[in-house]
Amino acid sequence: MLTNKTLAVALCVLISGCSMFDKSATSVPKVVAMPPPAVTQAWLDVYEPKVREAIKGTHFEFERRENLLVVTAPVQGSFNPDRPHMMLPSTLGPLSRMAKLLERDETIGVLILGHADSSGEANANRDLSQQRARAFTSIFRLSGLKQSRLMVKGLGSDMPRAANDSQQGRALNRRVEIMLTSKATLNALIAKYSQPLPATAVVATKSIKDKNAKVVAKADKPARSQ
Repeated sequence: MLTNKTLAVALCVLISGCSMFDKSATSVPKVVAMPPPAVTQAWLDVYEPKVREAIKGTHFEFERRENLLVVTAPVQGSFNPDRPHMMLPSTLGPLSRMAKLLERDETIGVLILGHADSSGEANANRDLSQQRARAFTSIFRLSGLKQSRLMVKGLGSDMPRAANDSQQGRALNRRVEIMLTSKATLNALIAKYSQPLPATAVVATKSIKDKNAKVVAKADKPARSQ
Protein backbone atom coordinates (compact mmCIF):
# COMPACT_ATOMS: atom_id res chain seq x y z
CA MET A 1 0.00 0.00 0.00
CA LEU A 2 1.06 3.58 -0.48
CA THR A 3 2.85 5.12 2.47
CA ASN A 4 2.35 8.76 3.46
CA LYS A 5 5.48 9.68 1.48
CA THR A 6 4.34 7.95 -1.69
CA LEU A 7 0.88 9.47 -1.26
CA ALA A 8 2.63 12.85 -1.25
CA VAL A 9 4.35 11.95 -4.52
CA ALA A 10 1.05 10.77 -6.01
CA LEU A 11 -0.63 14.05 -5.12
CA CYS A 12 2.29 16.01 -6.59
CA VAL A 13 1.96 14.05 -9.84
CA LEU A 14 -1.79 14.59 -9.80
CA ILE A 15 -1.44 18.33 -9.26
CA SER A 16 0.98 18.62 -12.18
CA GLY A 17 -1.83 17.53 -14.50
CA CYS A 18 -4.89 19.18 -12.99
CA SER A 19 -6.03 21.81 -10.54
CA MET A 20 -7.95 21.49 -7.32
CA PHE A 21 -11.69 20.78 -7.32
CA ASP A 22 -12.30 24.32 -8.53
CA LYS A 23 -11.44 23.84 -12.19
CA SER A 24 -11.35 27.62 -12.75
CA ALA A 25 -8.28 27.97 -10.53
CA THR A 26 -5.23 28.82 -12.61
CA SER A 27 -2.70 29.93 -9.98
CA VAL A 28 -0.81 27.81 -7.47
CA PRO A 29 -3.31 26.97 -4.70
CA LYS A 30 -2.77 28.78 -1.44
CA VAL A 31 -2.30 26.94 1.81
CA VAL A 32 -5.61 25.50 2.93
CA ALA A 33 -6.11 24.78 6.61
CA MET A 34 -6.46 21.11 7.44
CA PRO A 35 -9.61 20.39 9.43
CA PRO A 36 -8.90 19.53 13.08
CA PRO A 37 -7.83 15.86 13.41
CA ALA A 38 -10.85 15.11 15.56
CA VAL A 39 -13.16 16.29 12.77
CA THR A 40 -11.46 14.15 10.13
CA GLN A 41 -11.38 11.11 12.43
CA ALA A 42 -15.06 11.57 13.22
CA TRP A 43 -15.80 11.55 9.49
CA LEU A 44 -13.73 8.39 9.02
CA ASP A 45 -15.50 6.73 11.97
CA VAL A 46 -18.89 7.40 10.37
CA TYR A 47 -18.04 6.26 6.86
CA GLU A 48 -15.71 3.33 7.51
CA PRO A 49 -18.49 0.83 8.35
CA LYS A 50 -20.63 2.14 5.46
CA VAL A 51 -17.85 1.70 2.91
CA ARG A 52 -16.97 -1.71 4.31
CA GLU A 53 -20.61 -2.77 3.92
CA ALA A 54 -20.73 -1.46 0.33
CA ILE A 55 -17.84 -3.71 -0.73
CA LYS A 56 -18.65 -6.66 1.53
CA GLY A 57 -18.28 -10.03 -0.18
CA THR A 58 -16.23 -8.63 -3.09
CA HIS A 59 -12.56 -8.93 -4.05
CA PHE A 60 -12.07 -5.24 -3.25
CA GLU A 61 -9.64 -4.41 -0.44
CA PHE A 62 -10.22 -1.83 2.28
CA GLU A 63 -7.72 0.21 4.29
CA ARG A 64 -8.06 3.09 6.71
CA ARG A 65 -5.13 5.51 6.61
CA GLU A 66 -4.38 8.62 8.61
CA ASN A 67 -6.78 10.94 6.74
CA LEU A 68 -8.34 8.63 4.17
CA LEU A 69 -10.45 5.58 3.53
CA VAL A 70 -8.93 3.64 0.64
CA VAL A 71 -10.66 0.98 -1.45
CA THR A 72 -8.35 -0.97 -3.77
CA ALA A 73 -9.73 -2.91 -6.73
CA PRO A 74 -7.22 -5.38 -8.21
CA VAL A 75 -7.33 -5.38 -12.01
CA GLN A 76 -7.66 -9.16 -11.94
CA GLY A 77 -11.33 -9.81 -11.37
CA SER A 78 -12.29 -6.19 -12.11
CA PHE A 79 -11.43 -5.83 -15.81
CA ASN A 80 -11.85 -8.03 -18.87
CA PRO A 81 -8.50 -9.73 -19.59
CA ASP A 82 -9.20 -9.58 -23.35
CA ARG A 83 -10.26 -5.91 -23.25
CA PRO A 84 -8.06 -4.52 -20.47
CA HIS A 85 -9.91 -1.19 -20.05
CA MET A 86 -13.41 -2.73 -19.86
CA MET A 87 -14.85 -3.47 -16.42
CA LEU A 88 -16.41 -6.83 -15.64
CA PRO A 89 -20.11 -6.79 -14.66
CA SER A 90 -19.25 -8.00 -11.15
CA THR A 91 -17.42 -4.71 -10.55
CA LEU A 92 -20.47 -2.55 -11.14
CA GLY A 93 -22.34 -3.61 -7.97
CA PRO A 94 -19.85 -2.48 -5.32
CA LEU A 95 -18.95 0.66 -7.26
CA SER A 96 -22.61 1.62 -7.61
CA ARG A 97 -23.24 1.03 -3.91
CA MET A 98 -20.27 3.19 -2.99
CA ALA A 99 -21.33 5.91 -5.41
CA LYS A 100 -24.87 6.00 -4.03
CA LEU A 101 -23.50 6.21 -0.50
CA LEU A 102 -21.22 9.11 -1.38
CA GLU A 103 -23.67 10.92 -3.65
CA ARG A 104 -25.90 11.79 -0.70
CA ASP A 105 -23.16 13.75 1.10
CA GLU A 106 -21.71 16.69 -0.83
CA THR A 107 -18.93 17.17 1.74
CA ILE A 108 -17.10 14.08 0.44
CA GLY A 109 -14.12 14.28 -1.93
CA VAL A 110 -13.06 11.34 -4.10
CA LEU A 111 -9.63 10.74 -5.62
CA ILE A 112 -9.36 7.79 -8.05
CA LEU A 113 -5.89 6.59 -9.05
CA GLY A 114 -5.14 3.99 -11.71
CA HIS A 115 -1.96 1.90 -11.46
CA ALA A 116 -0.18 -0.56 -13.76
CA ASP A 117 2.81 -2.86 -13.51
CA SER A 118 6.05 -2.11 -15.35
CA SER A 119 5.48 -4.55 -18.22
CA GLY A 120 5.63 -2.98 -21.65
CA GLU A 121 5.99 0.66 -22.63
CA ALA A 122 5.63 3.33 -19.92
CA ASN A 123 3.29 5.67 -21.83
CA ALA A 124 1.01 2.79 -22.81
CA ASN A 125 0.84 1.69 -19.17
CA ARG A 126 -0.01 5.23 -18.07
CA ASP A 127 -2.75 5.52 -20.70
CA LEU A 128 -4.22 2.16 -19.70
CA SER A 129 -4.18 3.06 -16.00
CA GLN A 130 -5.92 6.34 -16.86
CA GLN A 131 -8.61 4.50 -18.84
CA ARG A 132 -9.24 2.14 -15.94
CA ALA A 133 -9.44 4.98 -13.43
CA ARG A 134 -11.86 6.85 -15.71
CA ALA A 135 -14.00 3.72 -16.07
CA PHE A 136 -14.47 3.76 -12.30
CA THR A 137 -15.11 7.49 -12.35
CA SER A 138 -17.86 7.05 -14.93
CA ILE A 139 -19.83 4.82 -12.54
CA PHE A 140 -19.63 7.46 -9.82
CA ARG A 141 -20.80 10.14 -12.24
CA LEU A 142 -23.66 8.01 -13.57
CA SER A 143 -24.81 7.57 -9.98
CA GLY A 144 -25.03 11.33 -9.57
CA LEU A 145 -21.70 12.30 -8.03
CA LYS A 146 -20.77 15.73 -9.35
CA GLN A 147 -17.54 16.17 -11.28
CA SER A 148 -16.48 18.93 -8.88
CA ARG A 149 -16.05 16.27 -6.18
CA LEU A 150 -14.06 13.83 -8.29
CA MET A 151 -10.40 13.79 -9.24
CA VAL A 152 -8.83 11.08 -11.38
CA LYS A 153 -5.32 10.23 -12.54
CA GLY A 154 -3.54 7.33 -14.22
CA LEU A 155 -0.10 6.86 -12.64
CA GLY A 156 1.09 3.94 -14.74
CA SER A 157 3.83 2.02 -12.95
CA ASP A 158 5.09 5.02 -10.94
CA MET A 159 3.67 3.85 -7.60
CA PRO A 160 4.23 0.08 -7.24
CA ARG A 161 3.27 -1.60 -3.98
CA ALA A 162 5.31 -4.71 -4.75
CA ALA A 163 8.37 -5.67 -6.79
CA ASN A 164 7.62 -6.19 -10.48
CA ASP A 165 9.97 -9.18 -10.77
CA SER A 166 7.28 -11.82 -10.22
CA GLN A 167 3.81 -12.54 -11.57
CA GLN A 168 2.35 -12.08 -8.09
CA GLY A 169 4.06 -8.72 -7.62
CA ARG A 170 2.88 -7.44 -10.99
CA ALA A 171 -0.68 -8.52 -10.19
CA LEU A 172 -0.57 -6.53 -6.93
CA ASN A 173 0.60 -3.45 -8.82
CA ARG A 174 -2.24 -3.58 -11.36
CA ARG A 175 -5.03 -1.87 -9.45
CA VAL A 176 -7.39 1.07 -9.12
CA GLU A 177 -7.48 2.92 -5.79
CA ILE A 178 -10.46 4.94 -4.60
CA MET A 179 -9.46 7.41 -1.89
CA LEU A 180 -12.25 8.92 0.17
CA THR A 181 -12.24 11.67 2.76
CA SER A 182 -14.04 14.89 3.52
CA LYS A 183 -13.74 17.39 0.69
CA ALA A 184 -12.13 19.88 3.09
CA THR A 185 -9.44 17.36 4.07
CA LEU A 186 -8.70 16.37 0.48
CA ASN A 187 -8.50 20.00 -0.62
CA ALA A 188 -6.08 20.68 2.24
CA LEU A 189 -3.91 17.69 1.28
CA ILE A 190 -3.82 18.75 -2.38
CA ALA A 191 -3.00 22.34 -1.48
CA LYS A 192 -0.29 21.18 0.90
CA TYR A 193 1.48 19.10 -1.73
CA SER A 194 1.10 21.79 -4.41
CA GLN A 195 3.40 24.11 -2.45
CA PRO A 196 7.12 24.22 -3.33
CA LEU A 197 8.86 21.37 -1.53
CA PRO A 198 11.63 22.16 0.97
CA ALA A 199 15.05 20.72 0.17
CA THR A 200 14.64 17.77 2.54
CA ALA A 201 11.32 16.84 0.95
CA VAL A 202 12.83 17.03 -2.53
CA VAL A 203 15.54 14.59 -1.43
CA ALA A 204 12.91 12.24 0.05
CA THR A 205 10.84 12.41 -3.14
CA LYS A 206 13.90 11.69 -5.29
CA SER A 207 14.77 8.74 -3.06
CA ILE A 208 11.30 7.23 -3.55
CA LYS A 209 11.46 7.69 -7.33
CA ASP A 210 14.97 6.20 -7.48
CA LYS A 211 13.82 3.20 -5.46
CA ASN A 212 10.85 2.68 -7.78
CA ALA A 213 13.13 2.99 -10.82
CA LYS A 214 15.35 0.21 -9.44
CA VAL A 215 12.32 -2.01 -8.94
CA VAL A 216 11.21 -1.39 -12.52
CA ALA A 217 14.71 -2.08 -13.85
CA LYS A 218 14.62 -5.58 -12.34
CA ALA A 219 11.16 -6.40 -13.69
CA ASP A 220 10.29 -8.91 -16.39
CA LYS A 221 9.28 -7.34 -19.69
CA PRO A 222 6.37 -9.27 -21.27
CA ALA A 223 5.32 -7.96 -24.65
CA ARG A 224 1.82 -6.81 -23.65
CA SER A 225 1.20 -3.87 -21.35
CA GLN A 226 -0.81 -4.56 -18.22
